[in-house]
Amino acid sequence: MALSLSPRLPHTTYLSKPLSTSKLTTISVSFNNPLLGFKPVNLRNNQVGCHAVTDLKSASSLDQSKGEGDASSEEESKGDRIVADYYWTEEWYPLYLTKDVPDDAPLGLTVFDQQLVLYKDGNGVLHCYQDRCPHRLAKLSEGQLIDGRLECLYHGWQFEGKGKCVKIPQIPADAKIPRSVCVKTYDVKESQGVVWVWMSQTTPPNPEKLPWFENFARPGFQDTSTIHELPYDHSILLENLMDPAHIPISHDRTDWTAKREDAQALLFEVTERTDRGFAGWWGKEKDGSMPNFLRFDAPCVLQNNRELVDKDGEKHYFTGLFLCRPTGQGKSMLIVRFGGTKRSPLAKLFPKWYFHQNASKVFEQDMGFLSSQNEVLMKEKVPTKELYINLKSSDTWVAEYRKWMDKVGHGMPYYFGHSTLSPPKLPAVVEHAPAGLIAGVSASSPAKGGIGTMHAPNLANRYFRHVIHCKGCSSVVKAFTAWKNRLSAAALVLTALAILASSRQWKTFLLLSATLCLGGAYACSTAVAMNTTNFIRVHRRL
Repeated sequence: MALSLSPRLPHTTYLSKPLSTSKLTTISVSFNNPLLGFKPVNLRNNQVGCHAVTDLKSASSLDQSKGEGDASSEEESKGDRIVADYYWTEEWYPLYLTKDVPDDAPLGLTVFDQQLVLYKDGNGVLHCYQDRCPHRLAKLSEGQLIDGRLECLYHGWQFEGKGKCVKIPQIPADAKIPRSVCVKTYDVKESQGVVWVWMSQTTPPNPEKLPWFENFARPGFQDTSTIHELPYDHSILLENLMDPAHIPISHDRTDWTAKREDAQALLFEVTERTDRGFAGWWGKEKDGSMPNFLRFDAPCVLQNNRELVDKDGEKHYFTGLFLCRPTGQGKSMLIVRFGGTKRSPLAKLFPKWYFHQNASKVFEQDMGFLSSQNEVLMKEKVPTKELYINLKSSDTWVAEYRKWMDKVGHGMPYYFGHSTLSPPKLPAVVEHAPAGLIAGVSASSPAKGGIGTMHAPNLANRYFRHVIHCKGCSSVVKAFTAWKNRLSAAALVLTALAILASSRQWKTFLLLSATLCLGGAYACSTAVAMNTTNFIRVHRRL
């Protein structure tokens, strides 16, 4: 999923904060060759990889050795890999949408393999702790809030503020709680509707690294924001989000813009590369222009911006913002924010939950591909250049991202770069998106996208991936479910009264009323299903 939002504008218009140029890395890229960064698979028999590429006129266009098609730096080709000063904990990570943080319960979250608990105290102040009670290591996120304090439900120990333990029911009345009894805390900051966490315990938070998005601060800017848990690694997710070429195929007719017949070669121009990320322009080759500006910033922030001038000469700003958080091997969480200073009148006719379920549908369309891609990377344990065939006319951003990981991956818990890698030391937990017969069973009642109940903790389950994280959609599902039950009961009562009624007029009136109630119950049931049932492609359905 990516944003295909069209005159070309100075790229500085989109800078939320300029990328650091103190360690600017210059990498020459040639766009004359139709392939970007293509190398044959490194087979154990030293044979040429047997990828099916039938539309190429000569082998010279394949990147079988260092040359124009490599799009790699001279330093990398010589083995002198460029390494940036980077460590993953010294970054801000997006935890949650501010509006969706519960007021009455703690929230368990993770960043890579670090387990956190986020909660609001009695004054509405956000606090973030290590999700571990110092008593016997029980999860604090399984606890509750008592008078604004976080209580562990195992033995009732309570914590507040900077992690201080303020109550232990089991100690004598005259005993004092040692100061050493406390939980590890993390700095959190709310900015532009998102809660961010600074993961370092030794380095003070760097406010310069906290993302700021210029368009979101513009007068009249409105956005639709959703949050999703996904069953594949954050690097796979970011690849997918910065890949506009897949939209016409994978998301054909999902909304009003994606159409299969629009699949075509794309134009790219990389304008910035630094240790903090990269940026550039892109557009459709047949249009001959690149009106979209993409920026990737460490650690996991991607934005796609565009400006339009209407018939009255007024300039409007549009942004697709993707805030990704690694949540462990084979898992990630994503905050999606689409917005602009001008909104389509047609969009105003639909409720917000409609756009939320449509966003869930988009991720489900890609889920099978991406979860299997994740599994292959974990199994093969080789750099992506040994596995991918990257085209310059579609995959430029993917290649740029993996090469950026070559520079900074040494500071991550694990990574798969373009030329280098450091696989996870422990086996990954890979969860497949359902397909075929399993998908049909999984999408049927009572299951909603996963074997088990609608509420089963399963990342293939839309209810678990999105609804439980979204206050709006949770309220909608509860409301429609309640109305469905009321209308069904009313229909049953009206039908019984119609049977007992002696007058034909009353029978007709009561049966008509029962029919209307059943119609309303069906509409409510459909709305619940739209919010909780996975999308299954037609050829995969029973």
